[in-house]
Amino acid sequence: MGGLQLPTMSTLLSLYASLSAVAMIVRTILNDMIPESIREFISWKASDFFSSYFSRDFTFLIEDHWEAVDNETFRAVQAYLPTKVGPDTGCLLLGHNDNNNLLAAAQTGVSVYTRIVDHFQGMKLEWTLNEKEESKNSHYYTPKKQWFQLRCKRSDRDRVFDGYIPHICRTAEEIFKDREILSIYTYNREEFYWESTVFKHPATFETLAMEPEQKQGIIDDLDLFVRRKEYFRTVGRAWKRGYLLWGPPGTGKSTLVAAIANHLRFHIYDLQLQGIRSDFELRRVLTATTNRSILLIEDVDCSSNSTKPRSVDETLNDDEDENHPDEKKRSSDKGVTLSGLLNFIDGLWSSCGDERIIIFTTNHKEKLDPALLRPGRMDVHLYMGHCTAAGFKLLAGKYLGIQDHVIFKRIEDLMLKIPATPAEVAQQLMVSGKPEVALNGLVQFLKEKGIEIEKSEGKEELSSKKLWSLMRKWKNKKKRMRLVAEE
Repeated sequence: MGGLQLPTMSTLLSLYASLSAVAMIVRTILNDMIPESIREFISWKASDFFSSYFSRDFTFLIEDHWEAVDNETFRAVQAYLPTKVGPDTGCLLLGHNDNNNLLAAAQTGVSVYTRIVDHFQGMKLEWTLNEKEESKNSHYYTPKKQWFQLRCKRSDRDRVFDGYIPHICRTAEEIFKDREILSIYTYNREEFYWESTVFKHPATFETLAMEPEQKQGIIDDLDLFVRRKEYFRTVGRAWKRGYLLWGPPGTGKSTLVAAIANHLRFHIYDLQLQGIRSDFELRRVLTATTNRSILLIEDVDCSSNSTKPRSVDETLNDDEDENHPDEKKRSSDKGVTLSGLLNFIDGLWSSCGDERIIIFTTNHKEKLDPALLRPGRMDVHLYMGHCTAAGFKLLAGKYLGIQDHVIFKRIEDLMLKIPATPAEVAQQLMVSGKPEVALNGLVQFLKEKGIEIEKSEGKEELSSKKLWSLMRKWKNKKKRMRLVAEE
């Protein structure tokens, strides 16, 4: 009986070997003849074709940057996904930065290439975090590029876009408001990115040695600011607030910044203007900061270029300079100019971000260009002066645990005549845990400081009298010389 004869195993293996050899030859020829970029383009197009016409899935890509600034949707997803870890998750990041408590509860994060499944209104959503290392070049270096990939059914695409993504953003906003860990960022000039570390400063408004009225005024201003998102949008202004903290060293400017950060639960970006090469780099640095953050520029008067006194013509044309800096300044690599700084805090670039506090500190307000002090740039000017009676009592309660003492009146009388900073008072109160010893030490410190001030004032008065005497002698000499010349 005739029938179909099946090929033997040796025939099949021989055929497979022949096809494999042909495939290898063809692949070698294609690799040699077709450039890699064209091969990748063909592969991408083929993949796109098959996914479009044969796949029932749809993919959203959420990159870490959007149009040269941080992508807030990426940050929202980054905060949201750790709350959706389930049995389908194969990997999870764990860790914490509390050096004082090794047994502290670990924080969770999303690991690269880990699949996380979420369910929302009957939809199944699959998330993956991807990462690509960037190469260095002679000018800038970006450590890595990350993006989230969200896969859903094609029929659910509109529901995901209209309902699920807004749900993530709302949830992330609540997470940001209640976040337990804050970070302080410093700019890495060599690698061109912000480096962060955990911010653990314990300062709060309750512990600040300030007048109660001034303290409450700051709290009310901050609370009002964070509630007025729609108001800023209605009046057409960027949602930001500028503070100038000025006064002698040791008066608590940095401590107030820490208290503001802890009150608002905002991260801090500590920027040293002296380390920025140009206005272009300044824009690049500041657009990389996130919303709901504090930009801190300490000792702004020490940056000669950004506070350099200008001519009358430059002052009159201040608005022009903000939006049209000359090419010489724009291309220079000699630091930040005043126009470059103004253009970011109050010009067109000020709109690149929401809900931001900009804080400047200085020991010498009189050195700042008046253009920096205008409302809209530095909205609130806070003088951080010497310790007052109310501040002293608060420090005594914090450091010694007492609310009153017979020596208080003596100290308060001395402080009316002899200025002392909160830092100096706190240092004296830390000398001993015994209230009477610490308070007597503070009394002695104030007396010695008063003596030093009197000596210093005496020297200045003597120097002034000596200078005045020399000026009189010089005038008399010039008068005699003029008389001789006339004769």
